[in-house]
Amino acid sequence: MRIGLARGDGRYARMLKSLARVNLLILDDWGITPLTAEQRRDLLEIVDDRHGRASTVVTSQLPVAHWHEHIGNPTIAEAVLDRLVHTAQRIDLKGESLRKLHAGKAAKLDEATAS
Repeated sequence: MRIGLARGDGRYARMLKSLARVNLLILDDWGITPLTAEQRRDLLEIVDDRHGRASTVVTSQLPVAHWHEHIGNPTIAEAVLDRLVHTAQRIDLKGESLRKLHAGKAAKLDEATAS
């Protein structure tokens, strides 16, 4: 979203350069919404600039097996996956969501204090 704004006000190149220099970039909850053609190109530009130079952490509930179809463009998807997934340390988490567990505990605490 901020990249789109930067493109609109002339800061796009500066923002990409800044993102390339950050030691650790975290893409949190990646894959929640479909990518536009512009966002696909931005993602490729960002991961390409960072590849082999800086760390990128991607958190997603979308299984990696579905990233190709989510990115949408097969050529861009292959390039992004080559730079992100194929050189990554992957951690697949299993079990209940911590948010669910905390929400359940909070609900029980509310019930106990209401009694």
